[in-house]
Amino acid sequence: MEMMMNYYNAAFFSKVLLVFTVMCSHHAMAYDPLDPNGNITLKWDVVQWTGDGYVAMVTMNNFQMFRHIESPGWKLGWAWSKKEVIWSMVGAQATEQGDCSKFKANLPHCCERKPTIVDMLPGVPYNQQIQNCCKGGVVGSYGQDPSSSVSAFQVSVGLAGTTNKTVKLPTNFTLLGPGPGYTCGPAKVVPSTTFLSPDHRRKTQALMTWNVTCTYSQFLASKNPSCCVSFSSFYNDTITPCPKCACGCLNKNCVRSDSKLLSTKGINTPTKDEKPLLQCTFHMCPIRVHWHVKLNYKDYWRVKIAITNFNYRMNYTQWTLVAQHPNLNNVTQVFSFDYKPIVPYQSINDTGMFYGMKYYNDLLMEAGALGNVQSEVLMQKDSNTFTFKKGWAFPRKVYFNGDECLLPSPESYPFLPSHASYGPLSSLTLIIILMLLIFLE
Repeated sequence: MEMMMNYYNAAFFSKVLLVFTVMCSHHAMAYDPLDPNGNITLKWDVVQWTGDGYVAMVTMNNFQMFRHIESPGWKLGWAWSKKEVIWSMVGAQATEQGDCSKFKANLPHCCERKPTIVDMLPGVPYNQQIQNCCKGGVVGSYGQDPSSSVSAFQVSVGLAGTTNKTVKLPTNFTLLGPGPGYTCGPAKVVPSTTFLSPDHRRKTQALMTWNVTCTYSQFLASKNPSCCVSFSSFYNDTITPCPKCACGCLNKNCVRSDSKLLSTKGINTPTKDEKPLLQCTFHMCPIRVHWHVKLNYKDYWRVKIAITNFNYRMNYTQWTLVAQHPNLNNVTQVFSFDYKPIVPYQSINDTGMFYGMKYYNDLLMEAGALGNVQSEVLMQKDSNTFTFKKGWAFPRKVYFNGDECLLPSPESYPFLPSHASYGPLSSLTLIIILMLLIFLE
């Protein structure tokens, strides 16, 4: 286990350094080595000047490979630099109108100094829709589905500048997706976006464009992990469970799996404060990922992956599971999950993303009999690297929905017995053994 211990000691000190850097920084910017370019970019395109302001298209692009925004969706906020108001919106709405008493005739949509904007729900009237809007704030990850990784709305701003020189950019952008974790930088003016006509024969451009970049930090999202990992293997009877209190055990609201409370009507209904209702477990995590080394063939080996939901109030839509393992460069077949390699560094191919098949298992149900999804992965052996020794068969990192899961300590991994065979017995060997047994009788 010495190799694994050295790996995890280095990983531990790198995490401590990252946490220290985050705590000492006024603006905590995140960096994920498995997704170094992942961020959410907000693009404001001023497409028309009005009598007292402008009309802008605001586009949210999720460039994160395996982290998405799930229900109840994003909330976007900012602070106006002057005395701007929102006259109207298409594809989104402000949560509060604010004090608009100084307006006598037409009332603005929002007079708040710091408005909070949410996406419209599916099914709103067509005259309130715009392209890429009205998905309840749900935004897919870029790696899983680029077409669903965009959200947009149109806003008409009044009491603002009417030229490039008089417009003041909003400040103090905030993004909840749906909880905390995102930190947004300042708005920066960039070259104007260009647009092509439907026939691609005419090109127009925005009157003015600025971008805002928001990055995610798991440390800011929660002081505890949101998932854990357990291990088992065919060559050892030991099951390595998730670490005790992996996701924190203080003040946890949990219910035993045999409790009569579970038959209560509305037990699975999410609350406004979005607090989970967990099944009481040793680890107290909403999500557990189990990695089982199942079979060993001559040229291949097989792993079973199971994801279990222990939250009675949460369905995970468009879930993603990311694993880092050196043999993921030789994935032969994945059963009942979709799979996509993630190669942030061209010279290293050791990371892959698993996600559900659409309309089949892309929804991970709440805790209970249906609260799990599972698949098997067949990987080809590389004679130069393949081994079952020293924990090599288990992943180095595991992420669920973009958050890193807590792994067991390396010394508790299922070890390979010294007398274990590395491959299945051949037919000839089996015949010889059977003949010997018959002869000895």
